Amino acid sequence: MKTAIVYASVHHGNTKKVIDAMVKGYEVDLIDAAKDADRDLSSYDLIGFASGIYYSKFHASVLDYIAEKLPENKDIFFVCTKGAGSKFKLPKSAEEALEGKNPNIKGGYSCKGYDTFGPFKLIGGLAKGHPDASELEEARKFFEKLYKGL
Repeated sequence: MKTAIVYASVHHGNTKKVIDAMVKGYEVDLIDAAKDADRDLSSYDLIGFASGIYYSKFHASVLDYIAEKLPENKDIFFVCTKGAGSKFKLPKSAEEALEGKNPNIKGGYSCKGYDTFGPFKLIGGLAKGHPDASELEEARKFFEKLYKGL
C-alpha cells in the first residue's frame, strides 16, 4: 500500500519524532509541508496529516496541503502533538480544509509534545519531556493497526 504522511514539525521536532517512531519498519513517504509544497498525492492509497497544534489549529502549511493537494475520496488519518491533553480531536481548521474532499477518515493519534509556543514560553513551556517513550510506542501501535486494517 503506497502511503505518505504530510507533516509540519516546527519548534521542537515533536511531530517528527512521533511520525518517525510510527512508520519505523514501513515504507512511507514523509513529506515536509513547508519544504515540499508541490507533491502530487493522487497515487497514494493512504495519506496522513501530522502537525503540532497552534492555538487549536494544525500548522498552516498542512492545512494548505489538505485544502489544495488532497484528492477526493482518499483514505486519510491525522496525527498531532500538543502541549496539553492527549485525546485526539480533529481541529475545526482541518474539518474546514477537508470540505468537498469526501475523505474516508481512518482515525487519529494525539499525544503531548513540549510546547513553548506563544505565552507558554514565559512559564518555561508545557509538557517537557514529551513525547516520551510510551507515547512513541502508542503511536507505533496506532499506525500498525491502521496500516494492517486496510
